[in-house]
Amino acid sequence: MSVLVLVLSVSAACCLGIGFVLQQNAAQHAPLGDFLSPRLLLDLIRVPRWLAGIGLMICGMGLGAVALGRGEVSLVEPLLATNLLFALLLSRHQTRAPLGRQGWAGLLLLAGGVTAFIVAGQPRGGTAVTDPLRHWLIIGVMVGGALALAALAKRSRLSAAPALLAVAAGMLYGVQDALTRVSGQRFGAGGWSELLTSWQPYAVFALGVTGLVLVQSAFETAPLRMSLPALTAAQPLAGIVCGVGFLGDRLRTDAGALAWQAVGLAGVVVGVVLLGLHPAMPGAAERERGEMRSVT
Repeated sequence: MSVLVLVLSVSAACCLGIGFVLQQNAAQHAPLGDFLSPRLLLDLIRVPRWLAGIGLMICGMGLGAVALGRGEVSLVEPLLATNLLFALLLSRHQTRAPLGRQGWAGLLLLAGGVTAFIVAGQPRGGTAVTDPLRHWLIIGVMVGGALALAALAKRSRLSAAPALLAVAAGMLYGVQDALTRVSGQRFGAGGWSELLTSWQPYAVFALGVTGLVLVQSAFETAPLRMSLPALTAAQPLAGIVCGVGFLGDRLRTDAGALAWQAVGLAGVVVGVVLLGLHPAMPGAAERERGEMRSVT
């Protein structure tokens, strides 16, 4: 693994994690009438804290795009999942809550899972799939699934709505990361003329805006721990599916390697959930106090 790709990916994760915390701090005060509406972004754009969070997220996405241009999606995506560690560090600074067993267990599972997946899978580049049907099938399943989850969240308004929206956004962001890599390859091959005459950069923009509305709606309706774990877990899984599915990323496929890759991804998901549910996450303490008041 390139040291530069590692530094870029972890730096991107740092910007994303801190940016998500700042965005949720602002979004939780937005009017609920803006739920799943582009008006939500128009309201939030007036809040300096949210703008700072968006600036950090854009910086993180830029660093991630450079990392994707130099490394495989299946390598970069698990590293980007460590953004939750940085979100927890900032949240812990705000709440002064200790890590405890849950925090340390989540940290070790997330870090160990990322390491196990990368070491066992040894992601490497290959020849991209040229069959357009395969491209559109994978992208269609991801985008269609995300839209179905968003529609379910909007119609039901269940307590699970923030997690559903976060999973939907993570799926869109995973596809966005894959298409970002394709856009970078087109730019490298033919410059701006090649890039601007292809559909991928416009799809990257559309996916980014749609995902942003979904994420901010999830942040608006519940504490960060109800949405960020789902977002952080869904994005790398979707990105890996796209990377292996049509970008030509190759992973080791012997039985032992596949078993360790599955263990690594499971560790990532469990670690993300444990960290996301940690009491240090923004809104967690307030929610717990509210639940205690309602019981008494």
